[in-house]
Amino acid sequence: MILTLILFAIAAAAVVALIMLVRHLRRRRAVREILDAADALEDRLRIARDEIEAVAGDQPEDPVQDALREMLRQRLWLRDHGNAASLDDLQEVRSGIDNARERIERQLDRIEEARAPQT
Repeated sequence: MILTLILFAIAAAAVVALIMLVRHLRRRRAVREILDAADALEDRLRIARDEIEAVAGDQPEDPVQDALREMLRQRLWLRDHGNAASLDDLQEVRSGIDNARERIERQLDRIEEARAPQT
């Protein structure tokens, strides 16, 4: 009887440890994916800035610089809160990055269309 209780306790502890490990791995993967997406967006933002400057010249307002500042803010948030953030919080950050990248891609598409020779 006691041996059964000990084995049950060990099994329960193993299940709890496994659940905690899976949650930790999911969180790490989510943070890594966010950082990869942020890196890709920053690269794209730099390209966008070059394209915008080539078409419009220097502008007093710089939406790319604003976006880069936002990326820095998100990176600092991840550094300070990423370990304790829920997967939903991390997904929200990732969605924001993905949305920003889509907006930049649309702007770059418009720039490319403006550069295309008119027929």
